[in-house]
Amino acid sequence: MGPLYVQGAPERNQVGTGYLLMGTVKSAVGCKPVANAKIEVWMAGPQGHYGDDWRATLFSAGNGRYYFRSHAPPNYGTGRPHIHIKVSRDGFKTLITQHYPAENAGEGVFNLVLVPN
Repeated sequence: MGPLYVQGAPERNQVGTGYLLMGTVKSAVGCKPVANAKIEVWMAGPQGHYGDDWRATLFSAGNGRYYFRSHAPPNYGTGRPHIHIKVSRDGFKTLITQHYPAENAGEGVFNLVLVPN
């Protein structure tokens, strides 16, 4: 997760405008949708610094779908622009990953696959 993860981000699905991340949380067994998965996101703000304004907790819908609105992740230092994601749900192993948007994209589709315990 790295040193910039902070537990307890506010429940919201938007921390900015200009970029839409969406997808479906699925089970690795049969690709069935996983409802009510907890999705935590954290990212650098427009000036390249992490902070509470750029953290959120959201939940997948009954059909497993989720969406998150933000600014496009910025370039900073030598790191490639990205959004950190942690997904958890009872009965599944926790997934920690990163989404790397395509250059100049206004949206991205990123399905999240959970492995049952």
